[in-house]
Amino acid sequence: SDDSQDITDRHGRETESNRKAWVKRGKERQGFQETVYKSLDAFLVDRGSDKSVIAGYPWFLDWGRDSLIFCRSLIELGRFEEARGILRLFGRFEKDGTLPNMIVGEDAGNIETSDAPLWFVACCRELFEKEPNSKFLEEHLGDRTVAETVLSIVQNLISGTNTGVVMDKASLLLYSPPHFTWMDTNFPAGTPRQGYPVEIQALWYYALEFMSMAGIEGDHTQWKEWAEKVKENITTLFYLEEPGFFSDCLHAGRQMPAFDAKADDALRPNQLLLITLNVVSDPEVCRNTLSACMELLVPGAVRSLADRRTAFPFEIHHHGKLLKDPHYPYSGRYAGDEDTKRKPAYHNGTAWTWQFPMFCEAWAKTFQGKAFETALAWIGSAAGLMEKGAVGFIPEILDGDFPHTPRGCDAQAWGSSELARVIRKLAEERKNP
Repeated sequence: SDDSQDITDRHGRETESNRKAWVKRGKERQGFQETVYKSLDAFLVDRGSDKSVIAGYPWFLDWGRDSLIFCRSLIELGRFEEARGILRLFGRFEKDGTLPNMIVGEDAGNIETSDAPLWFVACCRELFEKEPNSKFLEEHLGDRTVAETVLSIVQNLISGTNTGVVMDKASLLLYSPPHFTWMDTNFPAGTPRQGYPVEIQALWYYALEFMSMAGIEGDHTQWKEWAEKVKENITTLFYLEEPGFFSDCLHAGRQMPAFDAKADDALRPNQLLLITLNVVSDPEVCRNTLSACMELLVPGAVRSLADRRTAFPFEIHHHGKLLKDPHYPYSGRYAGDEDTKRKPAYHNGTAWTWQFPMFCEAWAKTFQGKAFETALAWIGSAAGLMEKGAVGFIPEILDGDFPHTPRGCDAQAWGSSELARVIRKLAEERKNP
């Protein structure tokens, strides 16, 4: 990970000597893509005539966001029928803007997620873009079409779901209750993110833009205007000129407008979606963001929080006891008692494999040209993770601290799928810039 810290010069430009070093390292491990592609088959399962995804082995089941993030990889790889199977399954469960957070047997009652519905819309968008002549949006899921399901999600997020996710009328940003994003440890909440999390806003922009693009019912001009206003307010409210990255969350109570919320200064990788989903395109802002996020990198994974003090206090309690210094919530080792050690560390320094390819994608998108080779070579650092533990698979998490010991689930679906998606996407974009 130390090598990655000087791949750019002090102005955020990629240096030729370091680029060549990473390309050489990547070529030494070039054969691992096929193993990554093949690993996806282990997670796909049948649910009747449709498909679902086992989020990880040995203990996870069907999780909404995990399955839909996995679905993006199938779309990128051209495995459209399997992707449609996942979307049909989860689309049938949509009700008043909600989707299952997880499915246990026939029980899909856990709907405490603000991002699963948005990932569903993102997948529909990407399938629409990859298959421009597809009639998938017109396909029926019971008594309604896929397009009507998408419309239900968006309209209910605007008016407010019964779970508390709702659009702020002034800023058009989405409010999310605590424990509803992927950083979702049960109470005591290890990662307080009540308010306006940054990745939720990126996905919301992506959804509103799709409503206009696909001509889904409503005023198409208004959808586009709303998307642009969301983009503008993300930059205005989230970007921190000093230190030069995006706030992870605007913290707010229920019904508090985004303009009154408090932006934290936690350096987390969720902001990378702003680049990969085209919310932010300003070259200097993108370079600053990536330069900051390099602090999070470990081989094959990205830390969920930087090892630095924060001005914004993060209070993590258990039975009334404060577990960490509120201004230093970082925990670099995922071990020990579940409630007092592992949960506070899970999203506060633990390194995650699923967001690592997203960094590489954002890097290539920002620097272009030879940066595609650099990003693909960088991805090669994940090959080492596939050589131990569950051989041929990507673990869920690593310790944020050296030696970055693999932890958690031995084989995680979205760790493998995001690698596969970004490898294929960057390889194609390199050939067809």
